[in-house]
This record gives sequence, C-alpha cells and structure tokens, in this order.
Amino acid sequence: MNVMTPLGRNKATARRGAAVLALALLLLGGAPFPASAQQGQIQSFPEQNLEEAKQYAACMVLTKDHPQDAYDSAGAWLAKNGGPPAQHCQAVALVGLGRYTEAAQMLQTVAGELAKTDSSRTLAAQLYDQAGQVWLLEGDAAQAVAASNAALGIAPNDVEMVIDRAVALGAAERWWDALDDLNHANELAPKRADILVLRASAYRYVNSTELALADVNQALTLDPKNAEGYLERGILKDAAGDKNGARTDWVQAAQLAPNTPTAEAAQGRIEKLDLKTE
Repeated sequence: MNVMTPLGRNKATARRGAAVLALALLLLGGAPFPASAQQGQIQSFPEQNLEEAKQYAACMVLTKDHPQDAYDSAGAWLAKNGGPPAQHCQAVALVGLGRYTEAAQMLQTVAGELAKTDSSRTLAAQLYDQAGQVWLLEGDAAQAVAASNAALGIAPNDVEMVIDRAVALGAAERWWDALDDLNHANELAPKRADILVLRASAYRYVNSTELALADVNQALTLDPKNAEGYLERGILKDAAGDKNGARTDWVQAAQLAPNTPTAEAAQGRIEKLDLKTE
C-alpha cells in the first residue's frame, strides 16, 4: 500500500485517526504497515521568521504529492542555510520517496541538534518520535524503540509518544514492555478507546484473553464506532470458537471504516473464515 498518513503532532485526533490506526493494525495482526507517512509538519521552529515559516509550509505541501520536488527544494534551501526546517522537510520528502532509513537518520540528526538547546527540546522529542515511526516503515523495530526512547527521555509523559513506543515494542514482539507503556498511557489518558484496543491486542499476544476482552469491550462502550475495536474483538471471538460472533464483529469493522486498512484486514479474516467453514 502507498498510504499518506500524518506524522504531525498539531492535531492529535487526526493523528490517531490515520497514522495510529494503521499502527494499531500492526499489533492487531491485520494489514501491513503503510508504505509512506507524511504531512509531519511542525508548527514552528526556533528563531523562524514569517518568510521562513512560509517557505517551510510550501515545502511541506510539496511532500504530499511531489516528494522529489520537495526533496530538491529542501536541498536548495539547505544550501542557503535553511537549517532544521529545511532538513525536516527533506526528511519527510525522503519518506515519500520510500527512503526510510535516510529519512529516519536525518530526523534523528536534527533532533539531536535541537535537543542541545533547552527551548528546542520539546521539538526534538517530536522529531525523535517521528523517526521512530519511520523506522517502523523500514521494518526496523529495534531502531524504532531506540528513537522512541530518546523522545520519551525528553517528554516521558507525552501520551502520544508513549503509545508510539508501545507500538514499536509490539513490532519488536516485546509484549510485556508494550503493556507497561499502554498501562502508562491509560493512566495519562483514561477512557481513551484507542489505548484500550491497543492494550487488548497486547494482552492477546501474551495469552491474557480475559483481560483483552475486558479492554476491548470497554473500548466499544466508550466508542461504539471504533472499527479497530470490532476487528480486535472479532479476533478474540474467533480464537474462542465463536465464529458467528467473529463474523458479526468483522462485518461491523468493515462497514464502519470502508476503504481503510482496517476494513481490508476485517474482510481478509471473513474470507479465511468462510474458507474454513466450506
């Protein structure tokens, strides 16, 4: 798949609605991770004037549909001392070009420089977090965890970053560590359905099915339209032998989130179920 999903942190709800829903599927064992992730626009960089802010915004717009043009534009800007904004735009363009290792390394380099200044440390944490997501695109869970560790070393109670590390830990099959992070996330932001669905997935992987079912049921009580919750509950029901219940939940997941990785994963499981019952 070649799905453009936001890495940015300026709208947490949008982020949860796109990037992390795809990330959740990695834990859920559903669809593959999206092949690129973009639009990670930072609201402001240190000492950035209005003209530079406009140039950065224009460069980031290019990354969406014309990553090569964005990469070239950012390179020219870097040659004129464009600094961290130009480097960040170039890194996001590299994601769009599928050059994930280079992108992640560039993000970490910029983050490392920003982390040296107290006023830029929060921004550095955001870039480390983005680097972690890009390492997941590359399929390198260990590097993703390392980048997330750096982010949380700066902002240990940022719930979005805690969730992102939990996903990276899940990708590394470190389920108990992922559960620790998801428990922390749940303490920081109680009654968030997305956190509960992720934790249900992690519980399933450590064979704590009762806890998994309790979490996913609570998630669906909080958010009856949570497609990922129905996908996860269907998996749990299928494992328990409730094929009809599993089918019902997967149909619901596909209907709630048409034309998404969630729907694709649900439909795939329905098809496998049908093959088993024929």
